[in-house]
Amino acid sequence: MLFQEIEGSFAEEVEKLASTTGSYIDSVIQLCENYNIEPQVAAKMLTKPIVEKIEAEGRESNSLPKVSTLPI
Repeated sequence: MLFQEIEGSFAEEVEKLASTTGSYIDSVIQLCENYNIEPQVAAKMLTKPIVEKIEAEGRESNSLPKVSTLPI
């Protein structure tokens, strides 16, 4: 499959797979393995909402530092 073909549908495939796996991080890794691409390349094909969801997963799993929030 050509890179241009993957690029157009990669974010959509991440969304679909995440709905079944429950994890955006795992979905991206699985698709990288399926398409034989590096995660750094895949990161360029993700939409901002997906990146934000991945960051939130990272914070929840303590892989990324917590961000202070103001009480509402």
